[in-house]
Amino acid sequence: MTKPTAMSKAISTQKTYPCPNCQKPTVWQDNPYKPFCSDRCKLIDLGAWANEEYRVAAEDSPFSDDFNQ
Repeated sequence: MTKPTAMSKAISTQKTYPCPNCQKPTVWQDNPYKPFCSDRCKLIDLGAWANEEYRVAAEDSPFSDDFNQ
């Protein structure tokens, strides 16, 4: 059995988080695509944003009933 090196210890202790697109565990530090795991996930998210797939929930009528009279 080999003894773990300082580099392997550092990699194994880095905190990961799920990619917002594919949920793959991703390291934050030294990641050029953060918060995504790859350029592909980054571009998929950009495409969804450009196609207006992300929306904020709202009521059917943005105005109060006072304006409908």
